[in-house]
Amino acid sequence: MQPELDLFTILPEDKIPEKGKILISEPFLPDTFFSRSIVYLTDHTPRGSVGFILNKKLDLKLSAAIEGFEGWDENLNMGGPVAPDTLHYLHNMGDLIPKSVFVEGNIYWGGDIDTIRELIKTGKIKQSQIRFFLGYSGWSAGQLELELKEDSWVIAKVKSDIVMNNRGDDTWKRVLRSFKNKYRMWADFPDSPEMN
Repeated sequence: MQPELDLFTILPEDKIPEKGKILISEPFLPDTFFSRSIVYLTDHTPRGSVGFILNKKLDLKLSAAIEGFEGWDENLNMGGPVAPDTLHYLHNMGDLIPKSVFVEGNIYWGGDIDTIRELIKTGKIKQSQIRFFLGYSGWSAGQLELELKEDSWVIAKVKSDIVMNNRGDDTWKRVLRSFKNKYRMWADFPDSPEMN
């Protein structure tokens, strides 16, 4: 097993967002959706950006929320504040799921939902191979770049298996603690500094 330090590479001087990178929110970002979040970017073009929050699990099972997923008892994740009534998914089954969009490494986004239902029904896909999200995180043209200039986010590169396997609420702290620089200290900042 590789040490955790090898799983994340901080890019503090890199202010260029790209698909396949993660955004780590600064500790006091005053946004309820993005507070202490990690967002995986699945698309970034001059027209805008799309991503999914990796560390905000909802208290709602996929099987209870969407028909055709009986027996799939994994919790849905909050992907972001945009279109919160839409279902999205990241997976590493791109060769088996038509219309999937390649992101990077072995990560794909979307694809034919009926194929996914069939793979689940026949046991040909494991929970470690797919993640489901309600809503997504979106930025219009230039918006994310502005937030990066305001130091709302730190950009990091992450191994693709971490995107699929890090599902806990403690992911934000664990990622920050893996760095050997000033960002490591962010992990221990209190949620409300005025209460300290």
